[in-house]
This record gives sequence, C-alpha cells and structure tokens, in this order.
Amino acid sequence: MTEEKKQQQPAADGYKKTEHKPQAKRRHHGTVAFAKVYINCSFNNTIVTITDEKGNVIAWSTSGANGFRGTKKGTPFAAQITSSKAASRALEYGVKQAVVFVTGPGNGRETAIRAIASSGIHVISIKDTTPIPHNGCRPPKPRRV
Repeated sequence: MTEEKKQQQPAADGYKKTEHKPQAKRRHHGTVAFAKVYINCSFNNTIVTITDEKGNVIAWSTSGANGFRGTKKGTPFAAQITSSKAASRALEYGVKQAVVFVTGPGNGRETAIRAIASSGIHVISIKDTTPIPHNGCRPPKPRRV
C-alpha cells in the first residue's frame, strides 16, 4: 500500500514524471504547385516563410535556426542560406512557382530572392510590402529653455 502511494505522489518539483510525450503529427499537404513566399528582412534577422495559396505554412527558416548568431544574422549571406533551406524544404512538397512578398529594410532582401530562384522555384512576381508611414508620428513639442 505504501508503494502505491509513492507512485501517485508528484515529484519534488511538483510535476509527475512521464516517460516520453508523443509529438504532434505533422500535416501532409500533398503536392503544392503554387506557393507564397514571405521574406521578413530586418537589420538583425531574416525570416522566410513559405505558404500554400490558403496561407497554411509549408516551410519556414530563420537565420538563427541556421546557426548564425549576433550581428551575423542580419548579413546577406545569412539571408541566402536561410531562404535556400526554406526553399529546399518546400521543394519536397512539389512547389514549382511562387509569388514573393518582401518586408523590411534589411541587407539580405535581394540575396534571399536570388537564392529562392536558384533553388529551382520559378519566381512569378516580387512585391514589397514594407509599411510606409504617410504622415508619420506626431513630432515632439518644442523645447522650452
């Protein structure tokens, strides 16, 4: 009876010890011929997301996930490696054509698009979706000295 109570009590850190939690099953998109590529290129990082026409994510990659750290994440070379990795994952789903949406003022914008085109995906169009302020923020009030 004391052995049964020991098994039911939680561990010292408050959580029950479980052996292995099964991971969530990945969705199989089948073959996707047409995709949308979203490139978010800031000064510090590059994020590439490839979706199908409905917006379901097929593949993604970031500079940090590819081993770049610190200021190296914002370089054009990091953007090239990042977009080629995401494109190679998308090619497994059969992506042949893509529309590219680029956002942000970063260094690797053109390099990322070139890497997607050289990986075998035919780029149909490129659209810059960087938000531009029409009138901007309200300026600070004048300084009184």
